Amino acid sequence: MLEQRLEAEIKTALLARDSQTATTLRTLKAALLSYKVAEGKRDSGITDDEVIAIFSKEAKKRQESADLFRQGGNNEKAEDELAEKAIIETYLPAQLSEEEIGKTVDEVIAATGANSAQDMGMVIGQVRGKLGAAADGSVIARLVKGKLGV
Repeated sequence: MLEQRLEAEIKTALLARDSQTATTLRTLKAALLSYKVAEGKRDSGITDDEVIAIFSKEAKKRQESADLFRQGGNNEKAEDELAEKAIIETYLPAQLSEEEIGKTVDEVIAATGANSAQDMGMVIGQVRGKLGAAADGSVIARLVKGKLGV
């Protein structure tokens, strides 16, 4: 479903002569193809969950690049990367707030009895399992560390 949407929006961007959007969407299409080939799923296709995971990684790459460009003093390139990230995020589920993520972290900690650094991986895994792509992994990790006192 997301792949068909991507194809349609590439055509729309090309017809509208929106080169930045078209280039970004083509990059996403290439990332999907690369994943399919690597996983041997070129003919069978991939699920929307797999597409979301790939797009999440692509958005994260853009954020990291933008941060590095800002550190280097190149704000124009940083803005370009953030614009690409915004296009990619239209394909991703809405992100939960830190408060919402924190509630789930509290629930998992209470349910598992986690209380030390050794339990951190288990808690993060269960929170990711419950929230999926709607929560940023770095936010989950930071909240779990804070709540476990690590």
